[in-house]
Amino acid sequence: MKARDQLRSSTLRMVLTAITTAEVAGRSARELTDDDVIGVLASEGKKRREAARAFDDASRPELAGKERTEAAIIAEFLPEPMTDAEITQLVGETIANLGVGGDGLRAIGRVMGAVTPQVRGRADGASVSSEVRRQLS
Repeated sequence: MKARDQLRSSTLRMVLTAITTAEVAGRSARELTDDDVIGVLASEGKKRREAARAFDDASRPELAGKERTEAAIIAEFLPEPMTDAEITQLVGETIANLGVGGDGLRAIGRVMGAVTPQVRGRADGASVSSEVRRQLS
């Protein structure tokens, strides 16, 4: 804010508002854990990436660029993203540890339940889910 970077300041204010909203959501106000904050940041980043794609589809490159810049600012505060190879390895290890390799697609819920906390904020849930489906089928 001291550097007078308008876009960065507005993005950080927006993220702080999202965190505050998450704190007061639900029945009782509570302080968020670090994992909860990472989840909010990941969600806000995903919203910006989806908005950028929508603006691209609508032939609005200036707005898409703004959304991508906001997503990049948010990404600075997230843990290092996992590579596809790391996701593949983690899913394979989890399937082996749970012993559900022969259960087929019926085991998706168990595998996703075990993998999701390990990848929170570091990998997109859709990419993890597709890898779980691929390895279980």
